[in-house]
Amino acid sequence: MKLFPLKAGEEKLPLERYITNLIKVIIIPLVLVIVVVMGILFWYAQRYSAILKNVTTASEFNRNFKADIDLKMYYYVIESQYSAGLPTEEVQYAERLAKSLLLTTTEKDSVTAITSVINLSGNLRDKINQVARTDNYKDRQMQLENNIYVLTDLVQTYMYDYLYYEAAHLNKLQSTITLQLEMMMLGITLLVVLLLLILVSKSRQLSRRITEPIEDLSKRVKVISAGDLSEKPAIQASEIEVQALSDGFERMVKHLNELIEKNKNEERHRRTAELALLQAQINPHFLYNTLDTIIWLIEAGDFERSVQMVGSLSNFFRFSMNRGNDVITLAEEEKHIRSYLEIQQIRYGDVMEYSIDIPPELGQYCLPKLTLQPLVENALYHGIKLKRGKGLITVAGRQEGDCIELTVSDNGAGMTPKRLEELLSALREGSELGFGMRAIHKRLKLMFGEDYGIFDISSAQGEGTRIRVRIPMWLPDKGESVS
Repeated sequence: MKLFPLKAGEEKLPLERYITNLIKVIIIPLVLVIVVVMGILFWYAQRYSAILKNVTTASEFNRNFKADIDLKMYYYVIESQYSAGLPTEEVQYAERLAKSLLLTTTEKDSVTAITSVINLSGNLRDKINQVARTDNYKDRQMQLENNIYVLTDLVQTYMYDYLYYEAAHLNKLQSTITLQLEMMMLGITLLVVLLLLILVSKSRQLSRRITEPIEDLSKRVKVISAGDLSEKPAIQASEIEVQALSDGFERMVKHLNELIEKNKNEERHRRTAELALLQAQINPHFLYNTLDTIIWLIEAGDFERSVQMVGSLSNFFRFSMNRGNDVITLAEEEKHIRSYLEIQQIRYGDVMEYSIDIPPELGQYCLPKLTLQPLVENALYHGIKLKRGKGLITVAGRQEGDCIELTVSDNGAGMTPKRLEELLSALREGSELGFGMRAIHKRLKLMFGEDYGIFDISSAQGEGTRIRVRIPMWLPDKGESVS
């Protein structure tokens, strides 16, 4: 790689100085141009918005103004049963509308037209009141034809003239804005071209001094992103900043390797500890009580059930150990909980029944061992045993899309709403409440991702509890990766 050594007397931070100069040469002129352009555009936008508002407001003028006023006045004059009184409100509305338009109107022709509307509206109001004061029918008819009809026609005509002038002014202003924008864009383009030429001239030397080491750093990043975290010598550069970047990058790679290895060891130990704690959840009294039950069955001469219980106990601990593997198939997990429930049914046959419904085609997929057993144990000791009469524990599995949903439910004592909320909070926050369930949830998320684990807990006091677990359809023996 070609290096650019410092010249005699040259400062060691040329990159900072170059950047400062480039900011002065490029940014300041651009900011000034942007401020000017924004000011012009803002002024034009204000004018355009004001005229457009006038046109919109004027469009609210009643298109049938003359016809409505003339008809109402005619009914009033002939004293028709359809007469609704004098149309003074319509005239006042037109007058108020015109006065509001006058406040923001600047064009001479538009001002003249809207002023005429205001004056004519006032005159029309006076003439309407004059008709109201006139008793003679013939005089009313004459005033209606010579005054009212003429004034309503003039009000409507001048309002339409106002709309025409404002629309024309709006179109003219739009053309002016378009022309100004074209001129400003041309000026900005020329300025940008000039600034780019200056930028190229000022940054040429700087580019040569930093591009090559940056390219080497980019290649290094690609190698690391491909998974190669092997340590390499730092890239040599003439710029202190680039050299510091390269040195720090290699230190980061070294530190990253150390952290990865440390995390692997910690994760390995944590998984081992959690599994050990889960296995420790199997109460030693369970073994003692089971052996006592076996002795009692033998003494009672019930050899068939005692043999069955010994076999179930043997299967239970064999599946618990699983040759030290942390991951087992769903079929093995099913056998594990079946052995556990067979033992417990012999012990608590008068209070417990169970049902396992997991389709055989799902048995090939894998999950961490001791995922369902703690949930089944909770269902027995915190649900069924606290219920009066015989209870039922149900374990079910089904495919949902590309996932498997496992359900452990019971019709036991259930939980109070407060206890259910405590349990849900413990799962969300990772607190110590209900360690077995929390550990299951965390291990599933750790192994498969945030979309998996215990995703639903429902319970009602006196009705039972249902816990639902989601796992992916994972076949590690076939080379599939964990989601």
